Amino acid sequence: MKYEVVGNTVPAVEVTLNAGESMYTQRGGMAWQTEGIKMTTNAKGGVMKSLGRMFAGESIFMSTYTAEKDEAKVAFATTVPGAVMPINLAELPEGFIIQKGAFLAAQPSVELNVKFTKRFTAGLFGGEGFILQHAKGNGMIFLEVDGDAIVRDLQPGEVLKVDTGNVVGFEPKVSYQIETVKGLGNIFLGGEGLFLTKLVGPGRVVIQTQNFGDFAGRIIGMMPGRR
Repeated sequence: MKYEVVGNTVPAVEVTLNAGESMYTQRGGMAWQTEGIKMTTNAKGGVMKSLGRMFAGESIFMSTYTAEKDEAKVAFATTVPGAVMPINLAELPEGFIIQKGAFLAAQPSVELNVKFTKRFTAGLFGGEGFILQHAKGNGMIFLEVDGDAIVRDLQPGEVLKVDTGNVVGFEPKVSYQIETVKGLGNIFLGGEGLFLTKLVGPGRVVIQTQNFGDFAGRIIGMMPGRR
């Protein structure tokens, strides 16, 4: 399998497959393909995993694209302006934790499971939802990032506080919890919400420069007829 990230504003990853090789994505994730690609759709992993994906913000059904001849191509595009981040999970034995909506596509050797946060408040208020996803395996996974992707390798005990919704993913050894913004003036006048995501190293963290949910909310607030 070979891949190339193409495009700038709303990029896509174009994957070149040999006969028998496959990629899977959530329903509707495919942007284009050449001849020689066969699509199958099913509840990948069974009913329970499918329901877990639904709570994690993904589609219940997954679509698998399999090459029937060498050099067949299939592309998966982001849904908003941003970036595509490739991650080789073979280099991460413990896998990678990703937020809802970050999954774009992966090889069949990548297993995607739901993961409950350790603290209930992290899921209830953290902006990523109570259920995250744990990607693990020996293949490639491609993540969808809103805006630009920023990678930080945290040292032991190093702390990074991130606005809710701006976390793309992190290694499982990174501690993840929610911290309340201090000060009534900051809460009511700061415009940043009540909570920050607190990430504590060691481990790799990926954050995004844009939270598209907040951006969409601002656009809706400017539409005629809304007050």
